[in-house]
Amino acid sequence: MTTIKLHNTKTRTKEDFVPINPDDVRMYVCGPTVYDRAHIGNARPVIVFDVLYRLLRHVYGADHVTYVRNFTDVDDKINARAASAGRPISEITAETTQWFLDDMAAVGALQPSIKGAAHQKAMPRATAYIAEMVAMTEDLIAKGHAYEAEGHVLFRVRSYENYGSLSGRSVDDMIAGARVEVAPYKEDPMDFVLWKPSDADTPGWDSPWGKGRPGWHIECSAMAEALLGSEFDIHGGGNDLTFPHHENEIAQSKCAGHGFARYWMHNEMLQVEGKKMSKSLGNFFTVRDLLDQGVPGEVIRFVMLSTHYRKPMDWTEKKRVEAEKTLRKWYALTASIEASTVDEEFLSYLGDDLNTSAAITYLHWLSNDPSFDQSMHRRLLANARMIGLLLPENSDWASQAKTETNVDQKIRNLMSHRWQARKLGLWAEADAIRDGLKAAGIQVREAKDGSYEVDFLDDFDPEKLEILE
Repeated sequence: MTTIKLHNTKTRTKEDFVPINPDDVRMYVCGPTVYDRAHIGNARPVIVFDVLYRLLRHVYGADHVTYVRNFTDVDDKINARAASAGRPISEITAETTQWFLDDMAAVGALQPSIKGAAHQKAMPRATAYIAEMVAMTEDLIAKGHAYEAEGHVLFRVRSYENYGSLSGRSVDDMIAGARVEVAPYKEDPMDFVLWKPSDADTPGWDSPWGKGRPGWHIECSAMAEALLGSEFDIHGGGNDLTFPHHENEIAQSKCAGHGFARYWMHNEMLQVEGKKMSKSLGNFFTVRDLLDQGVPGEVIRFVMLSTHYRKPMDWTEKKRVEAEKTLRKWYALTASIEASTVDEEFLSYLGDDLNTSAAITYLHWLSNDPSFDQSMHRRLLANARMIGLLLPENSDWASQAKTETNVDQKIRNLMSHRWQARKLGLWAEADAIRDGLKAAGIQVREAKDGSYEVDFLDDFDPEKLEILE
């Protein structure tokens, strides 16, 4: 069995992954707040943890992995969007949730599932778990970890002695260096909201503290406990969630008596052309923006996976162009062949803290085999599919790329023609084939007996190869 090592944010070390129950490996990843389109940065954790999900399914079996990713569908941003649009909140959240699902499907993400079977509960909506949030809040009050004040219920941060262990900061340092909401009803500036009152224009539910709605942090604790149990294996998300969201999740769940997550994983943030993505800089765009511009979702996925998840990822136009060129080449190389089995060496890269960058380098090595050995290309296909690339169900662009050319056979035909031309002394014709191959990004090294080796250059273009025949 493939050994999996994961960097655990909580311990700051790379650890052997040992599931609580190998027959039911459980993972929770924080999902989106559904008030607008997912921007390109939102796609990174989805793609990262989709690869981890695929790896876990490969190692433990598809029917032995549970993956839950939530939707936050009660939030002040949603309320504001609905008010400005003059539309019902439920209509806004239904629309934006479907947008998210469509866009993430386009970048090749599997839908979360419970023990391998597609199930709506694997993508819980916060509004369906209000009762569980109220019950957990009541329990925290009863245990002295929370208190009611002016219609709010707040978590008493200093009642949890390990608060700050995930982010590595003390409570006093957090107060000094972070923006915290100061309110007269708080016992301590760091105390955070579990429940807050709702007015007539704001969504609300009945509770022991009056009509109100949950705070953000209690949502994930309640949903994770309801769907994964008191203790589960992996909790993931972007590193912007480490504090305060994940820190607060741990505190309230631990104080409620839950073991909660054993391994915490966080992906780094995304930049655009070397700068932080920002509307003010004009470099802010959504996944749908790229798709509508004709960028295949598979290209977005490839660019994301080319950088290790714990390193900042820089989206550039150059990377996009190179990714599309590479994928077209790989589709051409794997046209009309069957995939073999996934290589253990490839799995070892993924098992080493999800090193997709090294895994893609390995795919490049397989694709650059100069002998056109189809066994290498069958391995390329199997390994690429393992991380959600070169899949038969990919969009129309993939089908187009597959049928553009059968590179192997075309080069064989051209080199056969060149060899015959040389034997007949048709030097201009032979040289034209050689020069045409080079113009298409194919470097040929020939021996006197007519054998040859091929290197694909960075500017390989299957369309130019078509012209030569």
